[in-house]
Amino acid sequence: MRTVKWLAFWRICFVMVILMPSLAIHSNAYSSEGARPAAPGNQAKAAALIDVTSGRILFSQRGDERMRIASLTKIMTAIVAIENGKLDDIVKVSAKAAGKEGSSIFLKAGEKITLHNLLYGLMLRSGNDAAVAIAEHVGGSVEGFAYLMNKKAEEVGLHNSHFVNPHGLDQEGHYSSANDLAKLTAYALHNPDFRNIVKTRVKNAPDPSEAWDRRWVNKNKMLSMYDGADGVKTGYTRQALRTLVSSATRNGQQLVAVTLNDRDDWADHSRMLDYGFAYFPLEQVVENGQPIPGYPMKVSGDFKYPFAKGERSRLHMELAPLKEGTPHYKLGYRGQLRFLLDTEPIGAVPLVAAEPPQQDSVKPESRKPLSESAAAPAFQHSWASSLRAALRALFLGGGIPDGQLDLARYDRRERFVRGCQRENGKGRGSGLRRSSNRRYGLPRFDQHSCILDGSYAGRRRSRTRS
Repeated sequence: MRTVKWLAFWRICFVMVILMPSLAIHSNAYSSEGARPAAPGNQAKAAALIDVTSGRILFSQRGDERMRIASLTKIMTAIVAIENGKLDDIVKVSAKAAGKEGSSIFLKAGEKITLHNLLYGLMLRSGNDAAVAIAEHVGGSVEGFAYLMNKKAEEVGLHNSHFVNPHGLDQEGHYSSANDLAKLTAYALHNPDFRNIVKTRVKNAPDPSEAWDRRWVNKNKMLSMYDGADGVKTGYTRQALRTLVSSATRNGQQLVAVTLNDRDDWADHSRMLDYGFAYFPLEQVVENGQPIPGYPMKVSGDFKYPFAKGERSRLHMELAPLKEGTPHYKLGYRGQLRFLLDTEPIGAVPLVAAEPPQQDSVKPESRKPLSESAAAPAFQHSWASSLRAALRALFLGGGIPDGQLDLARYDRRERFVRGCQRENGKGRGSGLRRSSNRRYGLPRFDQHSCILDGSYAGRRRSRTRS
C-alpha cells in the first residue's frame, strides 16, 4: 500500500516538472501583453518622451525633477518671440546684447537685423547675443521678457519651470524639468514658424558689415543622424552639462525626446525615439466631420492617440451634451465626445450640428407623419440603442466592445430632463418621484429646481398663486 502511494506521489511530481515550464511561459506572455513595454536604458540624469499630437508622455525618468537646462531655455525664448513679436521687425542690437558671453553669432552693437534671422541664429547656433537682442526687442528688457516666459510657462502648464534669462546661462532661480521641456516643445512644434526654424540644417543671413552672408550650420547632429529628425535644440553649461531636445516624424507621428545631463545623448535619443515609434503608434480614433447616425450632430475635429499594445480595447467614450438654448448651442455646438483610457480622461472633441438632409433626396411616400402619441414611445424606446449604435460606428476600426460604451450617465440624464420638462410644464407632482431619482442615481428632485445640463446648478422656478 505504501509503495502504491509513493508511486502516485512521484507521478504527480513528474507531471508538475513537465508542465511548470510551459505554465511559466504562458504566464510571462500574458503579463507582458498587458504591461507597458520597458523603456530603453540611457545615461541621462532625467529624461522624457512625448507624442506631439496628443501630448501623452510615453516615458519619464525623474521627469519632474527641477534641473538646470542650459540652452534648452531658447525653446521658450523662440516661441515667446514668435507669438509676441513680428518676424519682419528690424531689431537694433544693443551693446549689452553684442557683448554677451558664451556662444555667439557675433552681432555688433548698433547692427540692424530682422527678428526672423535672429531666431535662426538663436536656434541653429545657440547665440546668446541673439537671445538678449530678442529679449530686449520683444520684452523691452531681459527682465520684461523673463516675465513673458514665465507667463507662457503658466499657460502651457509647466509646474516645475522658472525662467530668469532668455539664453540659459547658469543663474539662481532658472530651472525646468524633463517633462516640462517635453510639454513645451510639443506645444511649440504646433507653430509652423517654430517648426520651420528648428528643422533647418543651414541658414544664410545677410551681414551688413561684410561683403558675404553669414552661414549658420545647425549644431543639432540628430538632423543628419536619425531618419525623420526635424528638431530641436542642443545645450551645454558647466553646471547643466549636456542637454538635448530632439524631435522626429515617421508615418505621420511626431515624437519629442528630452535628456538632461546625458553624456551619450545622441545614442540615447535614437533609442528613445525608436522605442516610441515601435511601441506607441499613433492611431486615428475619430475623424473631422464624422456624423453620429440617427442624430443631427457630427464630430468637429480629429482625435488621434498613441496606444500601446492592448490599450485600444480599454478605450471608453462618453457623450456630454450641451443644454439647449445656451449661447454655444445657438452657435451650432452640441456638446463633446470625451475619451477615457480606463477611467483617465485622455481627450475630447466637440460635437456640432450636422447639416439637414436634402429634401429632394427623400421620396414623398417615405415621409409618413406620425402622431405625437405614436412617435413619443418609439423615440423613448429606441434613442439609447440608436445612440449606442451611432457611437459604435465612430469606433468601427478600434474594436471597442459594446459593453464599454459608457452611456448610462447620458441615459439617466435624459430621463431626468424629461421629468424636469414635465414638471415645469404641468405643475406640481408631475415630475420624477424621489424614488425614481435614487434609482437613476440622480440628485433629489423638487418642484423648485430643474437640472437640464447635468451640472447641479438648479434653476429656480417662480411660484404662482392660483
